[in-house]
Amino acid sequence: MTQAERRIFLIKKLLDEASRHRDLPIPQDTAGQKKLLRSLMNVRPPRPIGEDFLAVQDAYLQEETARKGVTDLVGLTPVEPGIYLWQGDITTLKCGAIVNAANSGMTGCYAPCHGCIDNAIHTYAGVQLRLACAELMEKQGHEEPTGQAKLTSAFDLPCDFVLHTVGPIVSGGVTERDRELLASCYRACLELAQQSKIKSVAFCCISTGEFHFPNDEAAKIAVDTVRQYRGDTEVIFNVFKDVDGQIYRKLLG
Repeated sequence: MTQAERRIFLIKKLLDEASRHRDLPIPQDTAGQKKLLRSLMNVRPPRPIGEDFLAVQDAYLQEETARKGVTDLVGLTPVEPGIYLWQGDITTLKCGAIVNAANSGMTGCYAPCHGCIDNAIHTYAGVQLRLACAELMEKQGHEEPTGQAKLTSAFDLPCDFVLHTVGPIVSGGVTERDRELLASCYRACLELAQQSKIKSVAFCCISTGEFHFPNDEAAKIAVDTVRQYRGDTEVIFNVFKDVDGQIYRKLLG
């Protein structure tokens, strides 16, 4: 199958699966098809799906990621011993584990094509990730507390694992409790990585953006906590926006 054939196959399977979407027209253009496929994946509830779908989905997503370009940690230069700063799309980073800034439901972002990192990670990992997270949450029996961490496979992402953590949501000014919980997110991810013998972890800018933690203060907490608790784990600070890159460059090296 070509990428176009895979995309149409996946769209048709997802449309057939959900009666309320069955009559949606399939766009003729590539961009429209990609948007529809991502939207259908984003709204799909966590449940099993056939091996035929998964085989095509896995091939499609891995090819899409390859076309974006994969960055391997081994090709990066540390800014401090064991610490790296990298600006780019975290879903294209090859390392031990990437960190997902999750919500308390832990099964990803259900808003079609939303710009958050949770949506991107679940999209390019494939539908298996949502099901894996749902199974963890079913065993737990309650929403994920802020400041802890969970580990899953990365499925179709180039990294090996995904660490999921729920950061504090800032309302008004930043409180001391907010600071403690944000530091706990970094510490919990590092501790879980060390327990699982994961040698490298890429952190996104947890709690900034949608969760309203000020970027500069969040970065200082991130750097201070990682320096204290990383042990032998290699850490990549992943930034997407220029403003975060400038903040981290001032804090590191």
